[in-house]
Amino acid sequence: MLSFLLPIIYLAFISLGLPDSVLGSAWPTIYPEFGVPVSYAGIVSAIIAVGTVISSLLSARLISVLKTGGVTAISVAMTAAALFGFSLCHSFWALCLWAIPYGLGAGSVDAALNNYVAIHYKSHHMSWLHCMWGVGATAGPYLMGRILTMGLPWNMGYRMISFFQMALAIVLLVVIPLWKAADDEREEGREEEDVPSDENWKPRPLKEIIRLPGVKEIMVAFFCYCGLESTTGLWTGSYLTLHTGLTNDAAATFTSLAFLGITIGRALNGFLAFRYNDDQLIHLGESIIAFGVAMLLVPTGTEWFQLTAIMLIGLGCAPIYPCIIHSTPGHFGKRESQEIIGVQMASAYVGTTVLPPLFGLIAQHISIRLWPVYLAALLILMFFMYERVRYKTVKS
Repeated sequence: MLSFLLPIIYLAFISLGLPDSVLGSAWPTIYPEFGVPVSYAGIVSAIIAVGTVISSLLSARLISVLKTGGVTAISVAMTAAALFGFSLCHSFWALCLWAIPYGLGAGSVDAALNNYVAIHYKSHHMSWLHCMWGVGATAGPYLMGRILTMGLPWNMGYRMISFFQMALAIVLLVVIPLWKAADDEREEGREEEDVPSDENWKPRPLKEIIRLPGVKEIMVAFFCYCGLESTTGLWTGSYLTLHTGLTNDAAATFTSLAFLGITIGRALNGFLAFRYNDDQLIHLGESIIAFGVAMLLVPTGTEWFQLTAIMLIGLGCAPIYPCIIHSTPGHFGKRESQEIIGVQMASAYVGTTVLPPLFGLIAQHISIRLWPVYLAALLILMFFMYERVRYKTVKS
């Protein structure tokens, strides 16, 4: 049954990525129409982020009641409804209102699917699934760009994406019996010390989860990684334009190459996972990021030198997110994995929300030249926190 579910999960990961970058590509058209400052995009993003944090923290409780299949179907349906709501908006505050169900839907399905894949599938599937997220994240802005190029309103782009999500939600509702059959199949071969049965497992309070050995450290590590990735995406163009003197067009191309590096890297990482374990791949990714950041610190680098550095940072980021998620049951046990992945996802969203604007303040009040130093600091902290996780989970 698990093999039958895999194509559905791949589609779900594409759907997770589809709307993630659409707001940024549509915002230059949206904010003049609504008559609001360009900075108001941050308000919408913050509302979505708060919703994802809340639903990630509640994911274990939701799954204990609705199971993974139910949470996935309902969450995708909520996201589809919110995106359709976006397409109907004619004011900024309506956009903010629809951002609430969008955020709440996105967090639960992310945590639920990541934990399910971490427990039931090999590491290479986790990497390829996150590669599919990259495909969705690339396709969403491309679709919006095509809509705008054709002279259609931005609302139509959101409407088309919502139709895809609605179709997927219907498929997920239809295949809910497959999730039930897979759970029954798993129950038959379950070992008592492996995963608790649904009858005797109950989610624990958040403060009890955080007290588990290594949980605080993995939260900080994930916070740093996701902050590093999102800071790279947000500030690459500005750094290259203001510090190295590249044109806006060239800087935009370099920024897209960072995301292309992540997507290609995750595809390659799936093959490497056949030979190397999660910890080895995480260390490989950290080393590649370190090399890319070191190249950025070289004061006389040419355009191609800078291009290589950005690509290396993207490639280095590729294995870290999926491998940290996939290693969670191994480090903490399958009993705790859903709850811990929930708090990891919450930490990820907080890092994505907080750390890029924090560097913006540094760039504004000190210098944008500190961008590579900022990335290096996040990388170093992430490295030491993850090593603490490995030490504490082996010792505990």
